[in-house]
Amino acid sequence: MDFQLSEELSAMQDLARDFAEKEIAPIVEEDEKHHRFRPEIVRKMGDLGFFGVVMPEEWGGTNQGLLASVIMTEEIARVSASYGLPFNMQTIGPGLTILKFGTQEQKQKYLPGLISGELFGCFAITEPNSGSDVASMKTTATEEDDCFVLNGQKMWISNADVADVGLVYAHTDRSKGAKGMSCFVVDLKNTPGITAVPIEGKVGLWCAPAGEIIFEDARIPKSAMLGEKGEGFKICMWQLDNTRMSCATRAVGVGRACIEASVKYANERTQFGQPIADFQMIQDQIAQMSVEIDAARLLVRRAAWNRDQGARNTLEVSMAKYFAAEAANNAAGNAMKIHGSYGYSSEYPVERYFRDAKSFQVVEGTSNIQKIIIAGYALGKRK
Repeated sequence: MDFQLSEELSAMQDLARDFAEKEIAPIVEEDEKHHRFRPEIVRKMGDLGFFGVVMPEEWGGTNQGLLASVIMTEEIARVSASYGLPFNMQTIGPGLTILKFGTQEQKQKYLPGLISGELFGCFAITEPNSGSDVASMKTTATEEDDCFVLNGQKMWISNADVADVGLVYAHTDRSKGAKGMSCFVVDLKNTPGITAVPIEGKVGLWCAPAGEIIFEDARIPKSAMLGEKGEGFKICMWQLDNTRMSCATRAVGVGRACIEASVKYANERTQFGQPIADFQMIQDQIAQMSVEIDAARLLVRRAAWNRDQGARNTLEVSMAKYFAAEAANNAAGNAMKIHGSYGYSSEYPVERYFRDAKSFQVVEGTSNIQKIIIAGYALGKRK
């Protein structure tokens, strides 16, 4: 890939950076204290075309690709990891998946709203006892004459209590294991038998809603099925190759914020008659942070570029997701050390970066799962 961003990509990067600094930065600290989510921020992002960059023009997008999306996502996540998440919830997750596997009717019904921010999206995979082992999920979709009946519980679902539409993964034939899973596009607000409950007490991402979704004999039309019956596991894995990439670039944004905060503080803080930036151990920490975050950025952009060329990129995505998550956590840890006691205080934002960074080692497949995937390719067990 070209290491020099095109004029178009640079302009999109500037647009996202300007939005983050003018629209999010002035409110983020106060909103974090109150765990406040602002739907209007997401809608403004939609109005500016942030979510449409990965979508075709016929549905209201601009078709500029995943590379454009990750470049913009990094700029938003640098200011707020919480508001980097809507890229996944709108089009990187539900939008692209509906685009690839959906019927014309499903595309017409959902894509324009997800792109504009008129509809809020989510995807429901994780359950109380099913995380990395996706095929062990307990949620079922039982076929009846004119519908499917959903029963089960999804847990730790981003946007659960605000989403209008969600991709819901469930077993249509449990006896077939992974091959018995199917995917459905579900109207979460207007379907009886669906209850969404917010989760309180998250460690980080305080401005990003998350919760559980409970299905109790929720009847959905057969037209809600995405793709074919039994394709759910395949669809889920395809989707994760996109959403993990977006997650990785949010980690890069948080890591970058850690570096910027540390450099500013190190140049201002004096000890023993000189700025702490003059001490070699501080320089060592900042050098490590800088190299790791830059390497993570390159891994993310390689994965996005490969995807834009139509290549299968599971390995590249797992490498990017694993390395970026670890790099962000290393950066956050070093930033707290550099700030000393102030790093442990809410007076400075590094404690927020530290909390937010932990999520990247868990969501969209843990760091351990990414290492299993990477090792599988290295050992020739996966192709």
